[in-house]
Amino acid sequence: MSPTLGTELQPQAVARRKSSFLPGLGRPLQLIFRWLLGPIVTVLLTSMLIFAAISLAPGDPIAQVLGSRSTPEQREAMSQTLGLDDPLPVRYWNWLSDALHGDLGLSLTYRQNVTDLLEPRVGTTLTLVLLATIFILVTGIVLGALGGGIARLRPVVSFLSGLGIAIPGFVAASALISLFAVKLGWFPTYGAGSGFVDQVWHLILPAVALSIGWAAYVAQITATAVKEESAREHVETARGRGIPGFTVFRRHVLRNAAIPILTVSGLTVAGLVAGSVVVETAFSIDGIGSLLVKSVSTKDYSVVTAIAVLIVVVFVLMTTVIDIVQAAIDPQMKGGRK
Repeated sequence: MSPTLGTELQPQAVARRKSSFLPGLGRPLQLIFRWLLGPIVTVLLTSMLIFAAISLAPGDPIAQVLGSRSTPEQREAMSQTLGLDDPLPVRYWNWLSDALHGDLGLSLTYRQNVTDLLEPRVGTTLTLVLLATIFILVTGIVLGALGGGIARLRPVVSFLSGLGIAIPGFVAASALISLFAVKLGWFPTYGAGSGFVDQVWHLILPAVALSIGWAAYVAQITATAVKEESAREHVETARGRGIPGFTVFRRHVLRNAAIPILTVSGLTVAGLVAGSVVVETAFSIDGIGSLLVKSVSTKDYSVVTAIAVLIVVVFVLMTTVIDIVQAAIDPQMKGGRK
């Protein structure tokens, strides 16, 4: 090898080493750091910030519970019982240790364990999120594929997606209640129902209200991705070879457009848990979203901390799953190379 050739190859080798995630480790360890330790560290740091922010927030939750007629001695005794007099790092460590064993603390408002308080409500919110996810993926991807693949439908899909994004969640909820629940009487006006079938029936309108804006966003991203992939040279070549249009769309267009569609769909699902706050409040659904609103108003900080950390955990898990699926679809993204 000539010195000139070695000099030319050296920057390329350095670039390859720099582009690798944790270059001193092998590929399996890289994936462990990226998909296991990374999310764990993210959740720990975020929970620390959430706990600190809520603990330092203005207001006295003990005075909120005991009332204005409580004596300083009573408030001091309760504060010592709950460990609120300890330094902030000690309180966080105690909370984290208990949380890892399934104990999320005590609700001052409801006077029961936060874990027991969340357990029945998590199922309701998850059912709502699942129904909204189905509506979002079916409506958003179908509309986006039609708008990106059929030129004459593009303005219609663009208008509908823009309109859907512009409608706030509480406005959509109010309109759906007024039309389909009050005037037509097709759906219940409030509550989550009892039993699987009745619960699904009660949650259809809230799921639609929750999914309108997100479905419009997925439709926009899908239409853009499909439009870009449809104009690529290899797609035109496949059409010129006489391959059926649906086969070209399925193999060459939709498959290559799957990564941005998958990314936005996964982030949408993660955001539904936080977005359920408005919808659950509008439809009087006893889920974790409405519980969060009540707990903030009553300064029930144990419940607020638990729900906030739960939302972060869901978001981190979804982004990790998206990352793994993306790496499976596109091998070039493995090991941190994007």
